[in-house]
Formats: sequence, structure tokens, C-alpha cells
Amino acid sequence: MNPAFAVAAILLLACAPARAHRLDEYLQGTLISVDKDRMDAQITLTPGVSVFPILIADIDVNRDGVISETERNAYTQRVLHDLSISIDGQPLTPRPVSTKFPGVEEMKEGRGEIRIEFYAALPRGGPNRKLIFEDRHQSRIAAYQVNCLVPRDPGIQIVSQNRNYTQSFYELNFVQAGVQSAWLTASLSPLGGLALLLAARLAFMCRRRLHPAISVAAK
Repeated sequence: MNPAFAVAAILLLACAPARAHRLDEYLQGTLISVDKDRMDAQITLTPGVSVFPILIADIDVNRDGVISETERNAYTQRVLHDLSISIDGQPLTPRPVSTKFPGVEEMKEGRGEIRIEFYAALPRGGPNRKLIFEDRHQSRIAAYQVNCLVPRDPGIQIVSQNRNYTQSFYELNFVQAGVQSAWLTASLSPLGGLALLLAARLAFMCRRRLHPAISVAAK
């Protein structure tokens, strides 16, 4: 497990509002870390005692009282399927990195936590980026929390974090240094420079037609 995620998860859960510790909720705390080409995240899922029967029925599908590897993998995929992530309007595909499931008895007593680490590759973009994260897993009984870690890359700066009331919706705005805008990148390429030159020439010719005095003065 990523040490930064482990420490941050403890702080996130310790600072959670009192309502998130009620026995009739399924607490889902997500920590996000962004880089220029990758987003990493960890989601910690903690069922309250009274919602345990709902959760275990979703995980232990053969009802044998044991969470098998097949059942762990299937539940991990269901959790990730219920997430919606995008960067600058482009949808991302979350992919599992590691999972940790407690014993059934631990969860039954309200002490067990499921941890799922996952990542998503980020397509190239401009200096200003917007990440959208939505969690719809078990929304009837869920209590959501989302936060972001300080970027390891000093060239990335967090600008703002916005959430809805339930924190099922999260928006992260950040800037990355050393990345040119798409327009500037195109203008610096050979074809981009030629296009700018032709555009400037066309604009000058149009201006001469609208203002003949410019043409006379130039002779």
C-alpha cells in the first residue's frame, strides 16, 4: 500500500464528521493523487453494523460465509464500475492496482475496512485541468468523503476543490507547469507557423480592400 495513502486515510477518517460514523451507513472515503499522466486513488469502504447484511449479500454471492478471491475481484469491479471519472471532459477508465478485504466477522462487528487502490491514465492536456470524480456505489446507504493529496510533482499546483453536499460529486482544478496550450503548441510547429503566416497575410489583404488609403500610403 502507498504510505502516503495510508497516512492520509487515517487523517481523513479521523476528521470525518460525526454523521459518517453512524451504524446505518456505508462510509466510503476516497483519496486522490494526480500527476501529469496518471491519477492514483484509494477508496476505503467501511460498513456500519446495521448495513452489513446488505453489503455481505452483495459480496458473498454463494452465501458460504467466506469471501473468495473470485468474489473479491467481482466486487472490486462493481465498485469501480459505479465510479465516473473524467479529465477535461474526457472519460477515464479506472483500473485496480491492489485490494484488501477484512474477514467477515470483522465487518459484521463494524471493524472491517475494504481498501481498493486504483489508477487511471490521463491523456495529454493543457496547463489548466479539471478532474471530475463521482461515486454512485450503494448510494442508498453510503456516506461519501473525497479529498486530494498534495501532488508529488512540484510543477502541479491544486487550484480548488469543489464538492456537492453528500460528496458523491467532486471537482478538482489544478495547473501543471511546463505544459503549453494546444493553440501555442500548434503555432510553434512548422505547419502551425505557416498557417499563422497565411492568416496574417489574408487579414492584411482584407484590410487593404476595406481601407484603400493604406495601399496608397504603402507605395
